[in-house]
Amino acid sequence: MADVGIDPVTKKRKQLTRTFDTLKEAKAEYARITNRRHEGTFIPLNKITVNEWLDRWLAMKAEDLEETTIYNYRITLDRVRGKLGHIRLQELTEEDVEAWMHWSLQYGRVRGKRAGTPLGVTSVDMSLARLKEALNRAVTRRLVSLNVAAHVSIPRRARKEERKTKQEVKPWNVQEVRTFVHGVKEERIYAPLLLSLMGLRPAEVCGLRWEDVDLENATITIANTRTMMGNRYVVEKDTKSMAGERDLPLPAPVLAALKAFKALQAKEQTALGEAYMLSGYILVHETGEPFTIKQLRRFVYRLMATLGLRRVRLSDARAACLTYLANKGVPDHILARWAGHSNVKTTKRWYIKPDVEDLREAATTWHGLHEDPTQACEKS
Repeated sequence: MADVGIDPVTKKRKQLTRTFDTLKEAKAEYARITNRRHEGTFIPLNKITVNEWLDRWLAMKAEDLEETTIYNYRITLDRVRGKLGHIRLQELTEEDVEAWMHWSLQYGRVRGKRAGTPLGVTSVDMSLARLKEALNRAVTRRLVSLNVAAHVSIPRRARKEERKTKQEVKPWNVQEVRTFVHGVKEERIYAPLLLSLMGLRPAEVCGLRWEDVDLENATITIANTRTMMGNRYVVEKDTKSMAGERDLPLPAPVLAALKAFKALQAKEQTALGEAYMLSGYILVHETGEPFTIKQLRRFVYRLMATLGLRRVRLSDARAACLTYLANKGVPDHILARWAGHSNVKTTKRWYIKPDVEDLREAATTWHGLHEDPTQACEKS
């Protein structure tokens, strides 16, 4: 029997009892445990499974993260639980994590509770990242001695293979944006559609209220969002980050559209009387009931199909706006502020996506390298 420290819950002294075949083995183990306890590196045995620890870890994270973020964490970690959840945390090995990763890349996509098709590299990567984060916390809590997933990563070959087969959806180019804007001018929600093309997130468009709009000074305040969990439950909350809360000036066409939309809603309210829902949101149906983000997406996709435009996500429309602003020389710090990012690196990495036509000016500039050196001297 060896003293292994104080139980953090009961505050009582904890003792570990082990049996060995020989006295020599028992003394050696006693010395090892005692030495590690004095060094602060001893990890007491426990029967916690991976699933049990993930539940505890998510409960801790819920104190710091938004409800929608925790929901996404749960969905992401559900991909791990089926293969690894039953294993005791202290018995989980790097080989277990690697086996799960390779299985997921081949069969991890579940349909009707049955696996069979490959799960995307990005999805597996996200699940692996959350697992690593949870295991890091387990190390800190001294439930395990090391993070067995720390050095597990998606093989480069798998990433290359997916890039070959997965077609990347490019944001709209300038001509496509103009076609959309011209094609939806007569739509009732023309003003909110322009807000999307200004670069607002879909949840920001759905969460924008008339109290957030200053028509006299042509500004809007982004401070509220309306999103959904699993396309089922509407969640209203503040912005995605502190940087997401921002004031933006309204371009003249958007200001005019908002004024017209407000006047239209006043007429709709008069027509319906007490049946009209006074929600306060900008993006509402004729009855005053606010759009959900799911309804907005479906409506926009129908418009894209009607106009014969490529179907892109609303976030890709946001990228089209930010790419256009970047190409027109808008400074980085202004661009990040407009997008609602604290770091322009985020804006550039995920939202600035120049196409071949955007690069045309660079090709023209390159032409200077092709000039005859004697002619270049004469010009100078």
